[in-house]
Amino acid sequence: MDAFKATVPKAEKGFRGRKVFTIETARRALPLVRRIVIDVVGQYLLLLDVQKGYQELLRQGPSEALEAARDRRQEVAHRLSELADELDLIGCELKDYEIGMVDFPAIMDGRQVYLCWKLGEETIEYWHEVLEGPAGRRPLGARQATV
Repeated sequence: MDAFKATVPKAEKGFRGRKVFTIETARRALPLVRRIVIDVVGQYLLLLDVQKGYQELLRQGPSEALEAARDRRQEVAHRLSELADELDLIGCELKDYEIGMVDFPAIMDGRQVYLCWKLGEETIEYWHEVLEGPAGRRPLGARQATV
């Protein structure tokens, strides 16, 4: 068994064909998710910086520096895409590259919801309705997500 499979908890399918997490399985996935999200935020900030430099060079016209900046921009964007794909393989959804917000599909009280976590939070303590988005985050309290 490879290290990736050993660290990603098994979850059921069913939420638009995606994995469905319980609070427990989402929390077990969190150490791996956190490491990936740290990289996502770093790469996103790097991409913003590279893009800014690229725009400055673009205004100056064609040059070797412009081509190098374009290549670097594509390289960073590709790495960012790979990281988002890693989160997708785990079954969670990256919602915000800048602050590192991630949703975990779950079922609570018989309806589809998202367990919500963002970088800097110790554990998963929030949820929101599917159509509300992260702005509708509410504390989990005594609620339980079931599969």
